[in-house]
Amino acid sequence: MPWNSPGKFSIISAFMPKKHVLIVAGDPSGDLHGAALAQALKALDPDVALSVLGGTHLRQAADHFLYPLVGLGGFGFWEPVLKLPHLWRAWRAVRAVLRTDPPNVVIPIDYYGFNIHVARLAKRHCIPVVYYISPQVWASRPQRTRALAKVLSKMLVIFPFEVDLYRQAGVPVRFVGHPLLDLVPAPSQPNGILSIGLLPGSRWSIVERHLPILIQTARELRKSFPDAQFTLFRPLDIAESRYLPWLEKVSWLRLTHDPVYEQRKKLSLAITVSGTAALENTLLGIPMIVMYKLSALTYAIAKRVIQVPYVAIPNILAGKPLVPELLQADAVPEKLAAAARSLLENPESGRRMRQELLSLRSQLGEGGSVQTAAQEIAPFLAT
Repeated sequence: MPWNSPGKFSIISAFMPKKHVLIVAGDPSGDLHGAALAQALKALDPDVALSVLGGTHLRQAADHFLYPLVGLGGFGFWEPVLKLPHLWRAWRAVRAVLRTDPPNVVIPIDYYGFNIHVARLAKRHCIPVVYYISPQVWASRPQRTRALAKVLSKMLVIFPFEVDLYRQAGVPVRFVGHPLLDLVPAPSQPNGILSIGLLPGSRWSIVERHLPILIQTARELRKSFPDAQFTLFRPLDIAESRYLPWLEKVSWLRLTHDPVYEQRKKLSLAITVSGTAALENTLLGIPMIVMYKLSALTYAIAKRVIQVPYVAIPNILAGKPLVPELLQADAVPEKLAAAARSLLENPESGRRMRQELLSLRSQLGEGGSVQTAAQEIAPFLAT
């Protein structure tokens, strides 16, 4: 059986190199940053063999691709239950490689619900675990740091405020900087063209929930700004064909995949889901409205467990409501359009938001995150 066929776990130990790394990423941003880390590890030592569970980016970087974990979705508190058969196959792939060809080090990336089990199993096999990109335990369940403390050899964090959280839990921790600093280009100056971007998410289940809301929001805004350009941004892992039924009656809405931010950096305003997209907009200095809508059950649970005052990363970094957050019942076209209209009709507010967003960049390090992370991981390959 080919080693790189998903769900096939036949491994010939005699042919595996002495330096072997297992990387596990379960979401699109983790897949992207994991691939960059994989390349940095190869640059340090070309003899390292990389086995991965991930998505499109990690598949390209891997020596051995074990399972397409990123494509599973299952975000939330109960939604992953629907993906259990696929998660079980991914888990079998992890168990097989740890048993048959134990890596020198296991690198989980974010994705706590699956990766905590990976880390525990690696610990039982006496394999070091270096976690790259902390799950957002500080937002909802900080007690999870105690569970991580029992199994981690090291935590590599990308936000400076995460250091104390792990240090207090007794976890060896290093702030390596945010990997987006090396991916997002320098911001552009506004070009005078009113351009509005819609960013509904990176997983199809999330996109499907937000897309009709954002399209109707754009319709509302066109009434006030008929000459505005509207662009809908599509991530690499979602096929263009999935968007086309939604776009049949909105020919004025342009669909684009923009991996190097060439279109995004020209935006006058973004209406975006919270998460990585909001941080990308921050680094580009794009004024934004942040929105999110969860299933009713997930939202009811989230209200009980979320322990931070803000959802959007720029607001968390700023320590204040720098960008508007319209969540759940407020994430409706009328309110989103009104918030966007308020910014667009007051250019000075947009300029202030842009400058404050750009000022947050210095909190995220000086670049070279994946190279620093690779250097932190390198000593575990020498054992």
